[in-house]
Amino acid sequence: MRWITPLSVCPTMRRSLFAFVFSSALVSIPQALALGGPTCLSFTPTQYAIATGSTPATIWIDTSDWPGVHRAALDMQRDLEKVTGKKPTILNVTISSNNDLSRQMGARAASIPIIIGTLGRSNLVKYAQQSSTDLKPKLAAIQGKWEAGVSEVVKNPIPGVTSAYVIAGSDKRGTIFGIYDFLEQAGVSPWYWWADVPYKSHSAIYALSNVTCSHGEPSVKYRGIFLNDEQPALTDWVIQKYSNGTAADRPPFNRFFYSTVFELLLRLKANYLWPTMWNSAFGVDDPLNQFTADYYGIVMSTSHQEPMLRSSPVEWYQFGSGQWNWDHNKENITKFWTDGVKRGSPYESVYTLGMRGTGDIPLDETGNIDLLQRIVAGQREIIGNVFQKNVTEVPQVWCLYSEVKGYYERGMRVPDDVTLLWADDNWGNIRRYPTPEERNRSGGSGVYYHFDLVGGPRSYKWGNSHSISKARHQLEIAKKYGADRIWIVNVGDLKPHEISMDFFLTYAWNTTLWTKNDMDKYRTQWALREFGSSELAPTIADIVKGYSRLNYRAKPEMYNNTMYSLTSYHEAENVMAEWDSLVSRSNQVVQKLPSDYYAAYFQFVHWSVIAGRTTQALYVEAGYNQLYASQARSQTNVKADSVGALFEYDADIRDQYHALLNGKWNNMAKQTHLGYWYWQRMQTFARLYE
Repeated sequence: MRWITPLSVCPTMRRSLFAFVFSSALVSIPQALALGGPTCLSFTPTQYAIATGSTPATIWIDTSDWPGVHRAALDMQRDLEKVTGKKPTILNVTISSNNDLSRQMGARAASIPIIIGTLGRSNLVKYAQQSSTDLKPKLAAIQGKWEAGVSEVVKNPIPGVTSAYVIAGSDKRGTIFGIYDFLEQAGVSPWYWWADVPYKSHSAIYALSNVTCSHGEPSVKYRGIFLNDEQPALTDWVIQKYSNGTAADRPPFNRFFYSTVFELLLRLKANYLWPTMWNSAFGVDDPLNQFTADYYGIVMSTSHQEPMLRSSPVEWYQFGSGQWNWDHNKENITKFWTDGVKRGSPYESVYTLGMRGTGDIPLDETGNIDLLQRIVAGQREIIGNVFQKNVTEVPQVWCLYSEVKGYYERGMRVPDDVTLLWADDNWGNIRRYPTPEERNRSGGSGVYYHFDLVGGPRSYKWGNSHSISKARHQLEIAKKYGADRIWIVNVGDLKPHEISMDFFLTYAWNTTLWTKNDMDKYRTQWALREFGSSELAPTIADIVKGYSRLNYRAKPEMYNNTMYSLTSYHEAENVMAEWDSLVSRSNQVVQKLPSDYYAAYFQFVHWSVIAGRTTQALYVEAGYNQLYASQARSQTNVKADSVGALFEYDADIRDQYHALLNGKWNNMAKQTHLGYWYWQRMQTFARLYE
């Protein structure tokens, strides 16, 4: 009996999983498609041409509009150039009257403009509203609303312009979301950078007449993600990609990194972020992080263990003095929290209340409710003093995670204007929904959900091992019972949770679009948006459904040698047959997709299939090795060799991920996933017998 450490990969296995032949023919999307939304654009001629083979698009925007809207307009210019091959012109317009408008726009009336503007900030939209009897009531309907918008063809919007495509928002994000919705319909995936989805090329883009792409207020007010448990994958990737001298003693989670995250969130119609916190401090690692978030239009907050917009314990270790103990060190902690509120006060933020022990543990063993209520009262006093206004006007949240929920159940309360954030059980089951009395609270309620976990009974961070159908069911109940002020999901390193994250945020934007009977439709529309093939989209959607089901049945970190029976009902054989079928079908998709879609398909789908199959096979083969050894069978050594080859092949798959696009995603697939026996510990994979 001895440990086996094989040194090579089985050549047959390599051929069966990586025998790719790429198609060279592009597969085009037959129509414009924004996931789950109305369609206002066409690639076949209508009377309203936005861009043609001879005429690039023209974008008009008022100079007085929000900086974040101007920034998104630059994204529109860049993206439309990628789509059409012609760079649009952006006209920054300064007007104060209709006469100014006539002088500036009259000579440009022959162009076909996209007019972008925010109510209350854009005179362009103001005069379009006055000029168009059709547009006026639609804009009046969104006036004062949260993140609402209207996008449509408007006739005679301003003097000298017979028609224009107007994108108008009730506030800055309402306008920004309208811009990105337009681009998604035009053929730009929200994942063009984070998953390398190619731009869909179209020589011309037209607007449909008598169609409005309007959106009212979203189903959930604050919709976002928590970048958490970000070691080793995301941290090592960031160190390699963004080491530019900022916070040299910590990973460079700086504005350059976060800008890519902010843009992704906005393209997914999200607005809220809990930043990385294991060994980083958002407000310190780059002094421009908070400014950049506000510039983009992202609302910043901090996690359940980081009160008052300060990273804990990282910032406390750097700037704090004395014990992390309110009763014994109130003066220093008050100053620490006051500085955090002051730092965040110029920007749109939600302040986390409460206090936990350092290292994401309970504050004390007794659960002293009186202490915690005094802490919350002190925090609210700080907020009121810094803002010099009624503290009820400043957004605040209390996360009822882990033992904190127990404090609530034992009678602890916070003021009505504070949002109660209910957590799941770390495994996708929301533990508590608001009662009728709680639904009347002015601060409302929300949900903290997990697609990633470091904690008991077993951590799970590797692979897209989630059921979006299960998530939809739980979130549907949350919405029904009024937990819709904040939805935040822990996505770990972000990759490889792209598909689950996409659905979570899409559903939070509009919960009415996707019922329990629409999940196959969602996956198919998602696949069509990303890969542009109506022929392959149903197959890709079914592969995603298949690997998600197998990974969610038991997360890979939970696997062991006897999870599936090796001797009864062909259980292990049937599971492996399911995986082998997925591998075969996924290889067929790769053979049919154009080669420039390979990187995106590998990240979204194929890696999860071949890596999931390899991990499952490794444990099954190890189980057979031990079973055969106990029976003194001659195939014992064969199974030992198979396990060794699979172990090496698991590393090969990781390396292929890291080699994509000349190493763009190097380190992103290095998360440990074999040999867990305790939530934070690993042991040597398995004992093999020879």
